[in-house]
Order: sequence, then C-alpha cells, then structure tokens
Amino acid sequence: MPGSRERPTVALVGCGRLGSALVEGWLSSGAVDPRDLIILTPSSKPAAEAARTRGARVNPDPSALREAGVVVLAVKPARWEAALEPLVGRLGPDALLVSVMAGVPAARLGAAAGRPTVRVMPTTAVAQARGVAALWSGDAGALETARALFDPVATTVVLEAEDQMDAATAVAGSGPAFVYAFVEALARAGAAAGLSPHAATDLARGALRSAGAGLDTDASLDDLIGRIASPGGTTRAGLDAMRASGDLERAAGAAVQAAVERARSF
Repeated sequence: MPGSRERPTVALVGCGRLGSALVEGWLSSGAVDPRDLIILTPSSKPAAEAARTRGARVNPDPSALREAGVVVLAVKPARWEAALEPLVGRLGPDALLVSVMAGVPAARLGAAAGRPTVRVMPTTAVAQARGVAALWSGDAGALETARALFDPVATTVVLEAEDQMDAATAVAGSGPAFVYAFVEALARAGAAAGLSPHAATDLARGALRSAGAGLDTDASLDDLIGRIASPGGTTRAGLDAMRASGDLERAAGAAVQAAVERARSF
C-alpha cells in the first residue's frame, strides 16, 4: 500500500469539524506522520494550516493522490458524490475508501469508488485521542487497516452488520451532545434548587468530568452507579425518582430514535 513509511499515506477529503478533529488527533497521537497526510479542503482551515507547517500537503497537485493508501471521505452526506467523483480516476489501485459520513451505505460508496470501503462513525473527541468509533466493512483487510488508523485516537467498536451503523451513530456520534444537554438540564435544576447559575453550571460540568473518570476503568455501568448510589442515600433517591417517572428512558429512546431516522433519511 502506498506510503513513505510503514503506515499508508492518508488523503483526507474535507476538513470541517470532524475532519479537523481527525487531523488533530492523528498528528498529536502519531497515528499519521504529517508527511504522509494529504488534505483536500475547499477553504482554509486552522487544523489544515497547522498540519501544513508540520509537513502535510494541503490541496497538492492531483497527481499526489496516487500515493494514498487510504482515502477518508469527511464531507457532508449530501455532497459525497460530487466530492468523490473527481478523485476516483486519480487513486492507486490498492487505495481503500473510508467514509466517516452518516447515512450513506457502503454499497453505494464502493460502487462509486470501485474499491474496498469501510464505514466509520467517530466522535469529535478523536481530536484529544479520547473518541469512540464504530466501524463496519465487508472486507476484512480493509477493516483492519481502518481500525489501525482509528485505534490510536478512539475506542473502536466493530459492528456485526452495516444496518447497525445508524444506531451506533445515534448512541456514540450524537450521544455526547445528548449527555451535554442532560448536564445543562442538571445545572438548571441546581439553580432552581437555590444555587447560583454559575455555581450550578460549574458543579454540573464537574459531575460530568467525575463520571468520565469512572468510565476510564473496566467497571460495568451498574457497578459505577452502585459505587455512588448507596441504599437510602441522596443519589439513590434521585435515581429512583427518574426511573419512577420514566422520563430518563423516554428521553433517551426518543433521542436515539430521532437520530436513527435522520441518518436513514440521507
């Protein structure tokens, strides 16, 4: 597979929010050597310009694409065909396609690209090498190559079937925003209980950081809850109230279902 070192040259098509996060994570973690990174972007992006100073090629001569072993398509789903079509004839025969877009099936991507395709749904926390990424491909070799690219910046989860990707997108890709929304609601509830808005926000954000520290362990979610919610205590009272009302399950179910339906509409 093309590349100046052991790892393949990566061509990133699109450097928006997620594309920029990938650039930052790959370079900070060493997953991609900047000299082995090609970035195609229609407008100047800070992440791309920072990568350029370290040796990445930004919008180089199209002949450079022949070196790419992996092409990561990170454009809006509505624009994927227009973005991919001009590139296909310029790629080497062994280059594989990785899509980080929601809602576009691998069969459509693979047919347009004429090469093995992997679908990946990462979160933007890949920028800090703390993301999570769901992966699926019908090609085992392509899947392993993609996993090696994302393992340094994310917890990777290989899905059993492609039709699970929309649910994975809703849970992992959209999930951080759902969690932030809950933290925001928690802060408002704290203010309603008598805290100043500033104090309530700081405490709610701190609670999320504390929860994240627990998730870095191997403990189960039930165990993590149990470590805080002792019988008869304040935490158990709050959990019991949420579960008795059913609001927690209804909100989570509605959010995931809406995100799944939106992904399937692309």
